[in-house]
Amino acid sequence: MKFVDQATIRAEAGNGGDGCLSFRREKFIPKGGPDGGDGGDGGSIYLVVDEGLNTLVDFRHDRLFRAKNGQPGMGRDRFGKNADDLHIKVPLGTLVYNEDTNELIGDLLTKNEKLLVAQGGFHGLGNARFKSSINRSPRKTTKGTFGETRNLKLELQVLADVGLLGIPNAGKSSLLRAVSEATPKIADYPFTTMYPSLGVVRVENEKSFVIADIPGLIEGAADGVGLGIEFLKHLGRTNLLLHLVDIYQDKEDVYKDIKKIEVELERYDKNLSKKERWLLLNKSDLLPNDLIDELKIYLHSKLADTTKIFIISALTGAGCTELTYVIHNWILDRKNK
Repeated sequence: MKFVDQATIRAEAGNGGDGCLSFRREKFIPKGGPDGGDGGDGGSIYLVVDEGLNTLVDFRHDRLFRAKNGQPGMGRDRFGKNADDLHIKVPLGTLVYNEDTNELIGDLLTKNEKLLVAQGGFHGLGNARFKSSINRSPRKTTKGTFGETRNLKLELQVLADVGLLGIPNAGKSSLLRAVSEATPKIADYPFTTMYPSLGVVRVENEKSFVIADIPGLIEGAADGVGLGIEFLKHLGRTNLLLHLVDIYQDKEDVYKDIKKIEVELERYDKNLSKKERWLLLNKSDLLPNDLIDELKIYLHSKLADTTKIFIISALTGAGCTELTYVIHNWILDRKNK
C-alpha cells in the first residue's frame, strides 16, 4: 500500500433542525394550545483512532465528510430526531490542523482516542417552549443553528521507538526484514523504499519494540531534495536513530557517507541531530575481518569517542540478534529513568 502522510479534508457538521409552529386542533377543541416540538441536533464529526490503519491513503479520494442535519420539530409535541454523529477513522499518530489558520487542533496518540473537529448545530425550539401565563398562544419559534465547517490538514508521523536512516541502498530495508516480520521491498538499486515502513522487533515473549525504515536520504534532503523533508520528519518521534552505512567501499567513502547524513540532520533540525544515534556498519559479509578492524580504527579516529559502532550483515543476519537485545535494553533503561 502506498504511504500517504498528508491529506486535506473538509468536515461539515449537520445543522440543527428548526422548531415547529403548531397548535392543537382536534374535534371539540378548536382552540387548543401550542404543540410545536423542538428540532433535533445536527450530527457532529469526530476523528477516531483506528490501530488497523497506517496510512492516510483513503483520503486521497474521499475528502468531503458531511454529517446529517437534525430533523425539524413536528406538531403534537413531537421532537425532531437528533442526527447521528459521523466518525472518521484515522491512524494512530495523526496530527490535526485547521488548514485555514494552521492551528494545531489535536495530536492523536492513544488507542481509540476521539477528537471533535466539527460541532453539530443546536436544535431550534418549537412554539410550545414559549407558552406562558401571559402568552397562551405563542407564535414564536427558533431555527436550528448551523453546524461547524472546517478545512482540516491531517499529517501522519510514524510512531516508532527506533528509526533507520542512511543513504540509498545502505541496507535499511534488508535490516528491517532481518529483525522483524515486516516485508519491505528489497532490490539492488537506489530508492527501493519509497515510503516509511514499520516493523515490530520481538526480542522475547512480551519484549518488543517498533522500528521504522524511511527512504534513503541524499545530499540536500534538508532542503527537500528527493522529498527529504517529507522523510526526515518521520524520525521526529523516534527515541533512537540507527545510521546504516555500506562498508563495501573505500574507508574514506564510508566516512563521507556518514558525514553526509550528519550534515542533513543538522541542517533539518538541531534537536534531531542531537538524538542518540548509533552507527551500524553493514555488509560485513563482503569484507575480511582485518579490513573491518582497520575501518573501525579509522572511524574511531575521525568520529567522537562516544560514537557506538556495531558490525552487522543484514543479508546473513550476523550481529543482528545481538543488536536487537542491546537496543531493547537501551529502551528499557531510558523508560526507567
